[in-house]
Amino acid sequence: MNREKALRIVREKLTERRYIHTIGVMETSIVLAKKYGVDENKAELAAIFHDYAKFRDKEEMRNIILDQNMPQDLLTHHDELWHAPVGAYLVEKEVGITDKEVLEAIKCHTSGKINMTTLDKVLYVADYIEPGRDFPGVEEVRESAESSLDIALIQAMKNTISYLLKRNQPVYPDTFHAYNDMTMKVKGRKLS
Repeated sequence: MNREKALRIVREKLTERRYIHTIGVMETSIVLAKKYGVDENKAELAAIFHDYAKFRDKEEMRNIILDQNMPQDLLTHHDELWHAPVGAYLVEKEVGITDKEVLEAIKCHTSGKINMTTLDKVLYVADYIEPGRDFPGVEEVRESAESSLDIALIQAMKNTISYLLKRNQPVYPDTFHAYNDMTMKVKGRKLS
């Protein structure tokens, strides 16, 4: 699917602000894909559709999680997580994208997972650092992404976990597992 067609499809599902964010994620994903040897077309497609289900009705997303036997613990955590796995499902069913790597990157872009592929990491980090993002810690992650995708990913996850803990919010288990998995893989490298 070409970029123009993909953007036309997704634009109908997003607010103007979220569409601008999606363009930023797309552009950042392409830059990171080039830098870290990922298929640029896959990175672009995953980025364009990463928030496809962001504004779907919560009850519809809940029903898809139940009907499609997605992890039930999603339902006990913040519904902000739901659009990623539900989005991957809907992108396949409604848009017809069947590339498993693209769908998996969409699926885990909010939580991370153990054994993330480089495409998964590119989308996760691009979503975190795209130019429209402005919050404490984002500049450090942007700087890290220049030299190490893994370190940038770890910093982004650490910042997210810390943000949730400071607000007494639960952290989705996949995020802890992904963080632990990544820190073990880069053991010996500077993490701060």
